[in-house]
Amino acid sequence: MKRREFLRTFAAAVAAWPIFAFAQQTQPKKRVGLMANLPLPPVQRFRERLQKLGWVEGKNLLIEYRYGEGRDDRFPEFAAELVSMPVDILVVWGTPAAFAAKRATTTIPILVGSAGDVVNTGLISNLARPDANLTGFIALNVDLESKRVELLKEAIPGLSRVVVLTNPANPLSRASLDTARQAAEKLAVKIEVVEAKSAADVESALAKIKTLHPDAVVIAPDTQLLSKRKEIADFMAEQRLPAIYPFREYASVGGLFIYGANLSVLFERAAEYLDKLLKGEKVSNLPVQQATTFELIVNTRTASAIGLTVPREILLRADDVIE
Repeated sequence: MKRREFLRTFAAAVAAWPIFAFAQQTQPKKRVGLMANLPLPPVQRFRERLQKLGWVEGKNLLIEYRYGEGRDDRFPEFAAELVSMPVDILVVWGTPAAFAAKRATTTIPILVGSAGDVVNTGLISNLARPDANLTGFIALNVDLESKRVELLKEAIPGLSRVVVLTNPANPLSRASLDTARQAAEKLAVKIEVVEAKSAADVESALAKIKTLHPDAVVIAPDTQLLSKRKEIADFMAEQRLPAIYPFREYASVGGLFIYGANLSVLFERAAEYLDKLLKGEKVSNLPVQQATTFELIVNTRTASAIGLTVPREILLRADDVIE
């Protein structure tokens, strides 16, 4: 009797298996749109964290990638395209991409993997309980701008004139410049601003910096500028100009000082938010979180090449020293 019961149970299971398998194969995948300027390491860390959380591209998740490649003006078109599909959630990197997404939809959740600020720029008004369809993570770049100016003052004896290379089309630009100017005034340092509204303008902006002969340069937190990171770092080396940058990605092209939030960490945390949103959590229940991990990277090879001796105190504070 036990053998006959087992065979009946087994036969029923075998009969049901094709139906179960078909249901698994036809289960609709979640579709996510991702807008960024470039497929840099933070995006890869985002994907890796998603996979560990059980979201596998091609299996239960589809990600529609849209990269501006140095052109922020492409984001509104990308956002409209992704909203029309529609995607279930929009993931964005950078303030311009976040604004494009917000203008394109008031209903689809928008997850900011990283942006410099969301309150000072007007993206949302409340960090604790987002009052729009947008949440995510901020790198605190407005606040960090003063620290970057202070670090240059500490590193360069007699520093008196600093150029800030910025993108005025980025909504973050004004708040960042205000912070840099306030810090510079306290340190008796004069700030001059050179603008590059697009990646195509970077070459002429660098030519203008050459004519100004500053003591040092601050590179503003902007993903369009980041797309031209090698050209910028090469120019600083050729002109023997000390410069400080906001993103780790400048380190791989010879950036002298990098000080800012670890964006890969932010994107890993964003993957955890995406997991919750895909499972039905409301945006309003996910507070905007600020970066808690910051890093100072010093490239002593670049310092030696431009004739700068980095103070020992800075080297001791550095999280990473490239020799």
